[in-house]
Amino acid sequence: MQFTPTQKRFAAWGAIASALALLTWLLAPVLSPFVVAAVLAYALTPLVDWLDNLGRGRIPRLLAVIVVEILFLLALLGVSLLIVPILAKELPLMRDQLPLLLDSINSSLKPWLKQWGLPSTLDVTNIRAFLMKYLDANFEDAFGSLMASLKLGGSVAFALIGNAILIPVALFYLLMDWDAFVRQVQELIPPRLREGANSFMAEADEVLGQYLRGQLLVMLILAVFYSVGLALFGLDLALPIGIFTGLAIFVPYLGFGVGLVLALLAGLLQFSAEHGASYSLIMVAVIYGFGQLVESLFLTPRLVGERIGLHPLTVIFALLAFGQMLGFIGVLVALPVSAVLLVAVRRIRAGYVASRLYQG
Repeated sequence: MQFTPTQKRFAAWGAIASALALLTWLLAPVLSPFVVAAVLAYALTPLVDWLDNLGRGRIPRLLAVIVVEILFLLALLGVSLLIVPILAKELPLMRDQLPLLLDSINSSLKPWLKQWGLPSTLDVTNIRAFLMKYLDANFEDAFGSLMASLKLGGSVAFALIGNAILIPVALFYLLMDWDAFVRQVQELIPPRLREGANSFMAEADEVLGQYLRGQLLVMLILAVFYSVGLALFGLDLALPIGIFTGLAIFVPYLGFGVGLVLALLAGLLQFSAEHGASYSLIMVAVIYGFGQLVESLFLTPRLVGERIGLHPLTVIFALLAFGQMLGFIGVLVALPVSAVLLVAVRRIRAGYVASRLYQG
């Protein structure tokens, strides 16, 4: 059986793509900080170019890159610092309310424990002593004990610190030389294919821009929703927790989970004495349950998926598939990569349909 030149070309590109996919899967832990830096560089390069053009050559690109990266790091720090007022208020409350909260939980569980033939009471004294040991200790002792109890090895801590340093460094160099990197990639493309490749990259760039705008809109809507929803239940820390949850949605699952835990903890400490623990559970179930449904079934598929042309089911599948293959980084890049793949599929389908019509 003989293959046509077109079939051979497709087979060659398929082999190259498979080899790159295998290499990416094998090197996923090493590539993670560089992938994050590349995604950030792609998103921030237009801002650097805008500052460059604004200065009309009088502002060195180095200065523009430094300004943009500092602003980004400050914004990231600002989102992280939203946790500070939460912890500043919750830790003293935990010291005061923890004994009452444990007694309330113990009283609520007694009927259920008796019904299932389990011991009728929990060992509240030892649980309280264990938790108070962490709350009464200074931060260094508590952090050290927590790390030891979770059995986090030094390699994990070293990896976290290394990524925290490596990502900003990689981001700096990518922002400085982004145009050069793009040109080098374009030079690898054969001249006869360069026009089509440039057209593909322009379409992919437009789709990715729509994805980023859609994602920002989802984050803003959810920040307002969680803040207002928690405030309606009377939570004192509704604003910082709501804003943090909405903005952290950019990191799928993790941002939502951290926000849920913070809201539940704040609700238990504030409402348990007056309304009981059930009020906090109802608050979190209603606000976060409804918010997750709206975000997963409407906001992300409509505002992100439709903007980049992905069906809602495709969005869900992409998140699960990339998460399974590449872990956390896979979830982070699932939709952007899917958008680029969608552009490729569209073009392959258009070429196939055109060839069939030509043959017919």
